[in-house]
Amino acid sequence: MLRKGRKISGGKYHRARKRKLREMPGKPRPVKLGTEKIKTLPGRSGILKTFTLSTDKAFVLDKKTGKIKSAKIKSVLETPANKFLARSNLMMKGSIIDTELGKARITNRPGQTGDVHAVLID
Repeated sequence: MLRKGRKISGGKYHRARKRKLREMPGKPRPVKLGTEKIKTLPGRSGILKTFTLSTDKAFVLDKKTGKIKSAKIKSVLETPANKFLARSNLMMKGSIIDTELGKARITNRPGQTGDVHAVLID
């Protein structure tokens, strides 16, 4: 019987080093449905990162016409990653939202960009 985190001989595995700050994961920033709030933070090499805290509009692509329209978001219907996120109207990539133009799926990561891009679902 093997014990967790042990070699076959029973010895321990030792980590070679700790993680560097640059290797640490970023904070998850789920976007809420509400009035528009955008924040910018300084990134590496002098760039400014823009991310959305909350928004009520999305840029929706209609594949039939090939045109992009700005539409107001009514609610978040479904989030495949976690069903509890849709209940609290949190948006992320893959979420199904209800817009003025119809149902749409979010195609970008709104927590890391300044807006929400979506594609209409038939």
